[in-house]
Amino acid sequence: MANKKKEVYHVKPLNENKKNIIAALIEEYDIETADDIQEALKDLLGGTIKSMMEAEMDEHIGYESYERSDNDNYRNGTKKKRVRGNYGEFEIDVPQDCNSTFEPQVVKKRQKDISDIDSKIISMYARGLTTRQISEQIEEIYGFECSEGFISDVTDKILQEIADWQNRPLDEIYPIMFIDAVHFSVREDHIIKKLAAYVIMGITMDGRKDVISLQIGENESAKYWLGVLNDLKNRGVKDIMIICADGLTGIKEAIAAAFPETEYQRCIVHQIRNTLKYVPYKDKKAFATDLRTIYLAPDEEQGRANLARVTEKWSAKYPNAMKSWEKNWDVLTPIYKFSADVRKVIYTTNAIESLNSTYKKLNRQRSVFPSDTALLKSLYLSTLQATRKWNQPLRNWAKVYGEFSIMYDGRLPI
Repeated sequence: MANKKKEVYHVKPLNENKKNIIAALIEEYDIETADDIQEALKDLLGGTIKSMMEAEMDEHIGYESYERSDNDNYRNGTKKKRVRGNYGEFEIDVPQDCNSTFEPQVVKKRQKDISDIDSKIISMYARGLTTRQISEQIEEIYGFECSEGFISDVTDKILQEIADWQNRPLDEIYPIMFIDAVHFSVREDHIIKKLAAYVIMGITMDGRKDVISLQIGENESAKYWLGVLNDLKNRGVKDIMIICADGLTGIKEAIAAAFPETEYQRCIVHQIRNTLKYVPYKDKKAFATDLRTIYLAPDEEQGRANLARVTEKWSAKYPNAMKSWEKNWDVLTPIYKFSADVRKVIYTTNAIESLNSTYKKLNRQRSVFPSDTALLKSLYLSTLQATRKWNQPLRNWAKVYGEFSIMYDGRLPI
């Protein structure tokens, strides 16, 4: 792959007017270092804000400061206000009026921050930084303290956004849905527990990926999954052709109850991983090659024959490795009705793996989350970051949709 050329930004030549301004600034503020520049900019910003608010006051009371007026409202000095900005923390002089009816727009009455720092905090939180790490970075970059409590308050602002996102209406039909789990350590009542974050991703009728739900749970069961699937129905989902998931406890029974026409496809990638965990490194490659003959077989009959052959070959050495294939054969076989290209879309987790890798970065950044709410906020923000690039349909989607339309006749619009 060819290296991309770095974009070079050229500083425009200074005209005479700009040179005079800079010379005046250097002389006025005795600028010698970069810190001096920051302090000068801070002072200039404060002065600029004050001038803008003075203009707002003129408009509010109807006359300028040097004019006379019969207006019963008039200026009443200024009040100091401390704000945070891109150049640190500093004071500004806010004009006051006698009737206390002045509502400045440049810096609103209760606004303490003019640097859009909320979005910066949320961006850092999305990358998995803890509230302490964010606090330290803000102090280092902007030069003022920002308590962990303040940062939590800022990120709590997205809780309503998350609730709205979790309850938004969904499409009526999804050809494929993937359900996967990523595990995190969460502190609860001074005890660290392992909680699973379940992500549900749908493939829309135009072949685009869409994360439709994030759930944090502790105990899987048919009752739990039935509640999750019924929630999807309540949000507008009427039909799903295939749900692909790992062997989540109770998921098979829940799918049969909530969407009786939907096929449950056990995730082949997870099935392979679960099999190879019984096999030492020296035999992993050979064993994995043999497993390919099962799920890449041209039809179910040949797949079953290959299953018997692989089991016979390895059972003496690894008696537990192939047991789950026999036990779960009914939910491993829906893929056999499709061509090889379509099978890849269904049984591989490529569609969801990039999302999972984003979530796993959170685990590397934070060994323990302080609460399940903190985990949910991080997952949601990470999801927004990861899905920004999802603007193309899946590869070969036209072929996939064509085969689905035939296999599930009458359930998909032509």
